[in-house]
Amino acid sequence: MKVAFFDRDGTIIEDYPDHKWTDIKNPVFLADSIQTLKRVNQKGNEIIIITNQYLINEGFITVEQYNDITAKMLYELSCHKIEVLDVFHCPHRRNEGCDCIKPEIGMIRKAIMKYPNISIEQSFMVGDSIVDVELAINMEMRGFGIGVETSFDMKNIDVLTNLKDLYSYI
Repeated sequence: MKVAFFDRDGTIIEDYPDHKWTDIKNPVFLADSIQTLKRVNQKGNEIIIITNQYLINEGFITVEQYNDITAKMLYELSCHKIEVLDVFHCPHRRNEGCDCIKPEIGMIRKAIMKYPNISIEQSFMVGDSIVDVELAINMEMRGFGIGVETSFDMKNIDVLTNLKDLYSYI
């Protein structure tokens, strides 16, 4: 199974400074995110969202707030006939030492355990942060960083200006 792993905040929906998340009630979709996700589905890729949510254990939002925003996002995507296979999140503080906060590979490992037919060789990771790119590198998979400049060996990593640039790669 080919999977497009997507970051959530800053890639699909708007991201905010940590303290502002406390007041966010509804997801705001970024330009081209809905069309891009639709095209990724149409090209035969399953979509799994992989998102760091350290905001939960750091006290900026509750689990209920996270679940509510995610549910609203998934509902809106389903209205556009976009199928999201699953969502994995890491609620741990950045200094908690877990194995799931990106760039650690724990969330993708959980996805592979739940969906053992995932082919990492045919899959890719898309995100707007260096940790998303580092996750792709750590998984030895294709990666796309939106506006992410790195000094890494870039053999499997492409830098995109915006999410719509993904079209030319899939």
